[in-house]
Amino acid sequence: MNTTIEALQKISIFSKLNNAQLSWLVKRGCYICLRSGEYLKGEGDLPGNFYVLLEGEVKFTKKVGLAERYVMTVGPGTFVGHELILLDSPCFASVQAIKHSHVIFWDNDAFWQMLRRFPAIARELLTATAQRVEILEAVSSHHEKLMALGTLAAGLAHEINNPAAALSRGAKQLDQLFKEISVLSLRLTQMELSQSQLAFLKNFISHTIEQAENTPMLLDSLVTSDREEAVINWLRAHGIDNGWRIAPAFVEKDLDTSWLDQMAQKIPIHQLDDLLCWAEQLLTGIGLLDQIKKSSIQISDLVGTVKDYSYMDRSPVQDIDIHQAIESTLTILSYKLKGGISVRRLYAPKLPIIRGLGSELNQVWTNIIDNAIQAMDNKGEITIRTVCEGSCVMVEIADDGPGIPANIKDRIFEPFFTTKDVGAGMGMGLMNTYNIVVEKHKGDIKVFSKPGDTRFQVRLPSDSLKRLKPALVR
Repeated sequence: MNTTIEALQKISIFSKLNNAQLSWLVKRGCYICLRSGEYLKGEGDLPGNFYVLLEGEVKFTKKVGLAERYVMTVGPGTFVGHELILLDSPCFASVQAIKHSHVIFWDNDAFWQMLRRFPAIARELLTATAQRVEILEAVSSHHEKLMALGTLAAGLAHEINNPAAALSRGAKQLDQLFKEISVLSLRLTQMELSQSQLAFLKNFISHTIEQAENTPMLLDSLVTSDREEAVINWLRAHGIDNGWRIAPAFVEKDLDTSWLDQMAQKIPIHQLDDLLCWAEQLLTGIGLLDQIKKSSIQISDLVGTVKDYSYMDRSPVQDIDIHQAIESTLTILSYKLKGGISVRRLYAPKLPIIRGLGSELNQVWTNIIDNAIQAMDNKGEITIRTVCEGSCVMVEIADDGPGIPANIKDRIFEPFFTTKDVGAGMGMGLMNTYNIVVEKHKGDIKVFSKPGDTRFQVRLPSDSLKRLKPALVR
C-alpha cells in the first residue's frame, strides 16, 4: 500500500491529499497488471472505471475506416476514464500497453464517492477534462481536415473521370481520323474540281464550323432515326452503300437530303462517294474537337470548384458568397448524391456577402450534408434554404430521412458522441461544426427533427470578421 500511496502523491490530482486520504483511495481501488500488447480499454467500450497508470506505458489508437491510427503514448501518472464518466460517452480510442504496466482503478460508484469526498480532485479532473477535450479537438480538427481532403479527392476523382475519359477518347479518335482524312484529302486534289465546286465546298466548311460553334440541335430519338434513314436511302439510291456509317454525322449537323441534292448537282456521281466520306470525316473531326474543348472546360471548372471549396490561394479570412460555397460543396459531394437523392434549392435572391473562414465553413456544409446523405440511405430529398435575417445570414439544410431520435438530439454536438459504428467516425464532426459556427464565427446552430423532417439551421453574422477572435484574423 505504501508504494501505491507514494506513487499517487507524485500525480498532480492527488498531490494535495494527505496519507489518510490517499489510504482511503488505495483501499477502494483495484489493480490490473498488463503485459505488453494487452488492452486496458477498447474503442467504443462503455464508460465505467477511472484508471491511473502507476507504472509502464500505454498507447492510444483510433480506428479510421479499416485502419488503426496512432493518437499518443503516455507514461506513469496518466489518468483516463474520468472524461468518459463525466461526459457519459463511450471510449473514443483503444488503450493498449506497450510495456509491462501496473494500473489502479476505481469503479463508477467509487469514482463519484471520490469526487464528493475530495472536491480538490473534482476541480483537477474538470480542468484535466477540459484540457483533454481541447487536445482531442485539435486531433479531431486535423482528422476532419484529412476527412475533408478525402472527400475532396473522392469527389474530384469521380467527377473528373468522365471528362478525362472523353478527352482521352477524343484525342485517340482524332489521331485516327487525321490519318484517314489525309488520304481522302489527297484524293480530292486529284479530282481537278472546278472553281464553282471548290466554292461550294468552301461554303460547306464555313457553314459546318459555324454550326459547331452554335448550340447543337436537339432532336428526339424518333426524329433522328427518321432523318438518318432518309439520308441512308438517298445515299443508297446514288450508289453509296456505306450510308449507315456517315449518315449520323450529317444529321447531327442538320444536313439533310436537300443539302445532299445540292451536293449532287455540283459534284459528279463518280466523285460523290469520296467527297461525302471526306465531308463526314470533317464533321466528325469538328465534333471531336468540340468534345475535347467541352471536356477541357469541365476539368478546368472542376479545378476551379476545388479551389473555391478549399479557398486555395487565399488568406484564411475572406469574403464568402454562401451560395457559391454551398454549390462547391454539392459538386464535391455529387458522387454521393447520384444514387437517388435530389437537392432542392430555395436561395434568397439577394444574400449579403459575409466575412469569415471560408474553408472551415465549407467543412460545416460538408458535415451537415454528408450526415443527411447517410441518414437518408440513398433516397429522398435535401432542401437547402437561405434567408437574410437582419444582420445574419441563415442557412437551413433539411432532409426527409428518418429523423434524429429525441433521446439523442440534444447530445449530437457533444464531443465523442456518435451513433456510427466503430471506425466510421470520431464523433467529433458535429462538435467541430458547432465550434466553427458558434465559437469561431459567433453564430448559432439549431436542430429540429421529426421523422421525415430534420433541419439544421446555421446563422452567421454578416460582419463575422469583426466578431472573430483576434488570433484567427492576424
